Amino acid sequence: MQAVVYGKQVITHLLNSHHEKLQEIYLSKEIDKKFFFALKKACPNIVKVDNKKAQSLAKGGNHQGVLAKVELPLAASLKEIKKAQKLLVLCGITDVGNIGGIFRSAYCLGMDGVILDFAREFAYEGIVRSSLGLMYDLPFSVMPNTLDLINELKTSGFLCLGASMQGSNQAENLSLKKCALFLGSEHEGLSKKILAKMDTILSVKMRRDFDSLNVSVAAGILMDKIN
Repeated sequence: MQAVVYGKQVITHLLNSHHEKLQEIYLSKEIDKKFFFALKKACPNIVKVDNKKAQSLAKGGNHQGVLAKVELPLAASLKEIKKAQKLLVLCGITDVGNIGGIFRSAYCLGMDGVILDFAREFAYEGIVRSSLGLMYDLPFSVMPNTLDLINELKTSGFLCLGASMQGSNQAENLSLKKCALFLGSEHEGLSKKILAKMDTILSVKMRRDFDSLNVSVAAGILMDKIN
């Protein structure tokens, strides 16, 4: 499956780490010569386009004059992803900016994989862009039925941890255990059915009277607690 991604950072990461995924490069303005020749070496198919065409390919996004048709990353099977030690499960999160930010934090903080609960085809190119290409580096799987997933993970020896404002601030002795951290949507959080099946509920301690952390920020704090 192919799609167009854009922006210097994501394309630079693909160039350096996954150049085989680059199918075609689109340039709408002059770029650094060293960058140009590196792109040409990795992907000879370079096409110059006008800004109108670039804007169309980027669907109005800030393309910075550099776009690429890429082979999108493939989801791993649940069987493969369950071999991990630390997993992140995203439940009902659909904002690609948040998902990309979570992928970046998960990669940097040492998580082994991400499970997405998408029940339909999703725009992976948006996550590739917002994760700055790290969606290629961190294994992910798709499991639409979260309740079935919880049973699968528990059977495989995972401790299931839910994120909720009503949870505990402590995450003791979790670094050596197989853990799956469940995060809900920013507006509604995890459902009562999911929370009821969790082994432990975790929360982020607030030091001021404000309890609306962005889900990507909260994810980073909680991932750091369990690693």
